[in-house]
Amino acid sequence: MSSDRIIVLVALVAAILAVFVSAFEYWALVLLVLGLAYGFMHAETDLVRQMAFVVAAIGLPVVANQLDVIPAVGGYLNSIIDMFAIAIAGTAVANWVMDMKARIMPAGGGGSSM
Repeated sequence: MSSDRIIVLVALVAAILAVFVSAFEYWALVLLVLGLAYGFMHAETDLVRQMAFVVAAIGLPVVANQLDVIPAVGGYLNSIIDMFAIAIAGTAVANWVMDMKARIMPAGGGGSSM
């Protein structure tokens, strides 16, 4: 199993655990770090895919709010998706940082010869 699948699986498990294990108060930080790790390890150069991460990070919690109307499980599904969106937001931030780095740093990574 490749590292990108492992990080996504761990983030999904952490999002589920965050809903049911409320004694640990740093779930959001864990999910953010997982998202950042995924984003830095798999830097996306396609601007459409970068935008898809941003839209998913913003849109998933909005759509998930509609799941509250489902009896018994809707609130849990909403919370799980909300927590997973934190990892997606971390990926979006990492992609943005890598894009800014590529725009600021000179091509080839070499310094000036002055």
